[in-house]
Amino acid sequence: MAPSGWLEGRVADLLDGLESGVSVNGEDREFEAYEKAVLKVSAVSYGSFDPFAAKVIDGEELDRAKTNPKSGQIIISRSNTEELVGASAYIENDYPNLFLPDKLWQTVPKADTDMKWLSYVLASSHARYTLSNLATGTSGSMKNITKGELLSLKILVPPATEQKKIARILSTWDRAITTTERLLANSQKQKKALMQQLLTSKKRLLDKNGVRFSGEWNDHYLTDLAQVIVSPVDKKTIEGELPVELCNYTDVYYNNRITRSLNFMKATAKPSEIEKYTLQVNDVIITKDSETPGDIAVPALVSEDLDGVVCGYHLAIVRPNKECLSGEYLSYLFSMPKTRYYFFTLATGATRFGLSIGGINKAHFRLPPIEEQEKIAAVLSTADQEISTLQQKLDSLKKEKKALMQQLLTGKRRVKFEEVA
Repeated sequence: MAPSGWLEGRVADLLDGLESGVSVNGEDREFEAYEKAVLKVSAVSYGSFDPFAAKVIDGEELDRAKTNPKSGQIIISRSNTEELVGASAYIENDYPNLFLPDKLWQTVPKADTDMKWLSYVLASSHARYTLSNLATGTSGSMKNITKGELLSLKILVPPATEQKKIARILSTWDRAITTTERLLANSQKQKKALMQQLLTSKKRLLDKNGVRFSGEWNDHYLTDLAQVIVSPVDKKTIEGELPVELCNYTDVYYNNRITRSLNFMKATAKPSEIEKYTLQVNDVIITKDSETPGDIAVPALVSEDLDGVVCGYHLAIVRPNKECLSGEYLSYLFSMPKTRYYFFTLATGATRFGLSIGGINKAHFRLPPIEEQEKIAAVLSTADQEISTLQQKLDSLKKEKKALMQQLLTGKRRVKFEEVA
């Protein structure tokens, strides 16, 4: 049942139709503002409009292009993956030099329809789920929806004034999300620049006495600085073995730091395995095996006491000599493009790629004295903390906006003037 004053309707009730693009060929490269280009489907795949997701067109292809993105309209993907088919984005500006491909539609609204509000309706979990289920196509291929299916989508329609108020409230959240995304991207960029400067001695920090470090950096093989330990402990629970918590591949792959806050897997291990493969503070764990060579040697630092957590299969422990190598510093070295490329070239395999202990040991690094390592690691750790804080804020804003959309777009929560004043 519709909330008081709302109507049960369909998308077709709010539109005079959908404009289609045409299939044209383009050159996939960076382009200047004056050049003509046709949008890719990815221009709207993730809920916001990306005018740079486009291919340059000219000549006969340009003559065939016909539909430009227009301010105040919604572009919708009629063909995409199962997860992204039906994805849409609201257009804030006119783009006379861009054109729609045949896989994108653009709305033609009726009078009194607030298109910003409708864009939130089409982006809602209900609409996305429904359109995804309606889509047709063979398994593993692109999925498609028809105009009829989109226009027949059932929605709840509030009065025009309430549509505008809902859109204004949700736009406020969008602005907060966009601002946080920009801050996050800027912090990530600054950290990347810091790593490049600090880990290559292009920039030297101040020591504890306020004097700039000036000591020589020396070349070392990893084998001279750390012990490499490859774990054979798998995820099985075997009768007669001792119960353990296991740090596995995904724990390392998705986290820069391994802490007690992670939900470690329960497994079993032999007493000799527990003794040898229990993780220690300052250990750097890397992915030794992976399905792609690009995912080899992804690092994570054991940054606190884990109370006996054991390292799992497909991983290697790199245990630094604390007198000459900081584990935290080493984890940043493993993240450098030069190091990533070194291990990429060493990875061997067909369906699964792996590293040998010898290959890991022969990794070559140029290091400052331990005091400077620790100071560099502390600066980069501060940058990581800022990034983590911004990421948590962004995740929270997105979660809160999603919950608010669910309430406002269904009428479970009615807007008041004070909320949008």
